[in-house]
Amino acid sequence: MKRFFALLCLFSLVLCVPARAVELDLNAPSAILMEKTTGTVLYAKDEHTPREPASVTKIMTILLTMEAIDGGLLSYDDVVTGSAHASSMGGSQIWLKEGEKMTVRDLLKAVCVVSGNDAAVALGEQLAGSEAAFVEKMNARAEQLGMNDTHFVNATGLPAAGHVTSAHDIAVMSRELIRNHPDVRQFTTIWMDSLRDGESMLVNTNKLIRFYDGATGLKTGSTDAAGYCLSATAERGGMELIAVVMKGRTSDERFADARAMLDYGFATYTLVTVTPDAALAPLRVVLGERNAVQPVLTPDNVLLLEKSAAGALQKEVVLPDAVDAPMERGDRLGELRVTGADGSTVAVLPILAGESVARVTWGQMFHRLLKTAFCAE
Repeated sequence: MKRFFALLCLFSLVLCVPARAVELDLNAPSAILMEKTTGTVLYAKDEHTPREPASVTKIMTILLTMEAIDGGLLSYDDVVTGSAHASSMGGSQIWLKEGEKMTVRDLLKAVCVVSGNDAAVALGEQLAGSEAAFVEKMNARAEQLGMNDTHFVNATGLPAAGHVTSAHDIAVMSRELIRNHPDVRQFTTIWMDSLRDGESMLVNTNKLIRFYDGATGLKTGSTDAAGYCLSATAERGGMELIAVVMKGRTSDERFADARAMLDYGFATYTLVTVTPDAALAPLRVVLGERNAVQPVLTPDNVLLLEKSAAGALQKEVVLPDAVDAPMERGDRLGELRVTGADGSTVAVLPILAGESVARVTWGQMFHRLLKTAFCAE
């Protein structure tokens, strides 16, 4: 199995090489465009400079909440009681009162649609007992994700010394959220809704939800110091992109920058699922408890390609006539070589053993010989 994981890591390197250099006319000083499935960066501009993220911080708050829900530690229907601390939050809010009861579902909706600071803190307190303890979880998760440019001080993104992240790190946590917790779309795609039985109206701060074809989210943010920030996600043709803008000069400029990156990505790239032209036949096993093993392709067989190259792929299966036992499920048996029209290598995908096959013992071998001799008579 160690060999299997090493092969997958190598395969990921093939897919995640930087795309060709491109110049986009963006206004923001920091920006990045990332594809969700492969994590490939399609465009980057000063993507690792730490900057204040404002309410884009809440992507991590939402991520931890969705992980708790999908992990069975929290339910959409759980009721949260507003604390004095949560109700004291300034900035964007839903005017949560101390002692007011609200479901996790409504608090998540408030965070995703109108960036409620009070709702974000209430969720953090529900998960960790206090905002400070929740921030520790935020930083620990950021470290796990390799967000090396990031340090969180609060759950909201309200101005605080040392509270910074980068366009790259925002894309990383955005990808983690939308790739592994797609149910969050029920909140991030809302344009207008309400809370408290219609008494409190909500209008999404992300204008792309209404005005950009395929928009799926994700989070806006702005303060005087942070400028106008955005993590915008959109999906077309089965490919979802993440466009991050930091320190935009105006709200309109951040949306224009995100739109420019998304338009470029959708116009230039596509996802292609690569499989052999014919089904893989069982492979003969020498000195194994089984006589054959079924080769299987790695499940990570989606390639991100420029559209101009996607339609001219050639595929070659490279497998031996037989393999020796023993082998573990996931061991490499061969490879699928993918080349472009010009003969250049596009990708090399490992072909793996679909099952484990132990080596035959001396006793089993003797039994086989007796059986063969008996049948021959």
